Amino acid sequence: MKANQTKVSSVSSDLDSEKKKWNIIYPTYLNSKKTVKEGRRIPIAFCADNPTPQEIVQICQHLNLQTVLEADKAYPRDPMQRGRVRVKFFDDNHKPLNPTIANKTQLLMKLGELIPRLNTRGTTTTSSASTAAASNKNKGKK
Repeated sequence: MKANQTKVSSVSSDLDSEKKKWNIIYPTYLNSKKTVKEGRRIPIAFCADNPTPQEIVQICQHLNLQTVLEADKAYPRDPMQRGRVRVKFFDDNHKPLNPTIANKTQLLMKLGELIPRLNTRGTTTTSSASTAAASNKNKGKK
C-alpha cells in the first residue's frame, strides 16, 4: 500500500515540476498605477488599472492558454499584492497554444488590451463613478 502512495506522490510532483516551467504573470506587471521600478513591465498605454489575478485567468482562458491561479503567492516587491498566474504558452511539441501569442511580452500587451473590456469592469466602475459624481453635485446645496 505504501508503494501505491509513493507512486501517487511522484505523479503529483511530476505535474508540479511541469507547471514550474510555465511563465508567471503577476498583476503588478500590468498595473498602470505602478512604475517600472515598482514592477510594471509594459508601457502605461497598454496597461489596465489594478488588474486582478482572476481577470488574468479569465482572459488567458479566452485566449486558449492553460493557466493555474496561485492565490496564496505574493509579488516580492509588493507582498500585500496577493496572487499570481502561471501560464503555458506551448504544447508538448513546442507549438504555440495560441499562434498570435509567442512570448510573455505579447501576452502582457494582449492582457492590457482585453482586461479593461471585461463586462465585470465596465459596469462596476461606470456606475460607481456616476453615483459618486451625482452625490458630489448635491453636497453643500440647500
